[in-house]
Amino acid sequence: MHIFYSETIQSDTIRLSEEESKHAVKVLRLKIGDQVQVFNGKGVWCKARLISENHKLCELQVIERVENYHALNYHLHIAIAPTKNIERFEWFLEKATEIGISEITPILTEHSERKVIKNERLEKVILSAAKQSQKAFLPKLNELSTFTQVMELNVEMQKYIAHCHWQDLPLLKEKLIFPTNALILIGPEGDFSISEVEKAKAVGFQEISLGNSRLRTETAGIVACHSVALLNG
Repeated sequence: MHIFYSETIQSDTIRLSEEESKHAVKVLRLKIGDQVQVFNGKGVWCKARLISENHKLCELQVIERVENYHALNYHLHIAIAPTKNIERFEWFLEKATEIGISEITPILTEHSERKVIKNERLEKVILSAAKQSQKAFLPKLNELSTFTQVMELNVEMQKYIAHCHWQDLPLLKEKLIFPTNALILIGPEGDFSISEVEKAKAVGFQEISLGNSRLRTETAGIVACHSVALLNG
């Protein structure tokens, strides 16, 4: 059954955006009476029937409605440096969404090679991954932030910084607490600087390792995401 996204799910009716309506009518050639699934990115998942096949504004009638559909039992916020090759960062967003993540903050660090990103494109990647994996909650994608801005976040959660500067750091899976409410920092291809690690430690971040291998940025993000999902699964 085809899946659509709509921010305007009412109690008994749904309106699709022009982009989603065009996809439904022009691409999929759906007709009145056809059934689809619709989610709003905030936990509502519906089965609905097409009642208007206007390619600029499709309307649907809700048949079934579920609140908090497949809600995560944890909150995971990953702050990660975007990769020089943006496709690798998009891959991270896609897979993290499929696994389960609450919030993502792209960060600028001393060794960052990519200093500009386009959130509009990245949000489309997240939306597509949510549809594919049937996630009713869309992860929040924040604007690109400096390392200092992330250090100034006033959050009551477990805080970790992953880096490769020293041996024998504890593994993330050994430090995580269940149920997990965590902020994890993942550095760029050149890793965080020693200065950044010290600044993070000064505001309560714990140093952790993601294993013996030296991982690419996007792989490290996925390992962190999967570790949290496994603990809370």
